[in-house]
Amino acid sequence: MIDRRILLASVAMAALFGFRWLQPARAAAEKFEIEKTPEEWKKQLTPMQYNILREEGTERPGSSPLLNEHRKGTFACAGCDLPLFSSETKFESGTGWPSFWQPLPNAVGERKDGTLGMTRTEVHCRRCGGHLGHVFDDGPKPTGLRYCMDGFALVFHPATAGAS
Repeated sequence: MIDRRILLASVAMAALFGFRWLQPARAAAEKFEIEKTPEEWKKQLTPMQYNILREEGTERPGSSPLLNEHRKGTFACAGCDLPLFSSETKFESGTGWPSFWQPLPNAVGERKDGTLGMTRTEVHCRRCGGHLGHVFDDGPKPTGLRYCMDGFALVFHPATAGAS
């Protein structure tokens, strides 16, 4: 029998550390166009950005200022500034994270994610490998997909005047 105190302490530790002990390590052979040491990434990114992009963390729902970004423009990777999503594909999902129904061409990569005892599809920047969030099949037409992205993994570039 498992002691109830040990079980409760284990659950509390898992919640505190974001279930890191359940997450699979990234494939060692996976290479990206932009690669930096952890120290180089830490110098460039905020602690929140580093946690999300490099350690596959997540932000609290509703905490990203990009959730309420409604101007025309492009959402890019906070790690390498690769354009990832057009504002034309952003929609209000009600989840607390910026959501899009389609990425820009050749912008993201995907891999199966078995954390938390379920299979999901993780989405990352194809250029630097930064973790962006997950994609689900409960989005709007025309794709039926919901790219549920961590807003702190993104930066927004407003469209310039006269741009279409």
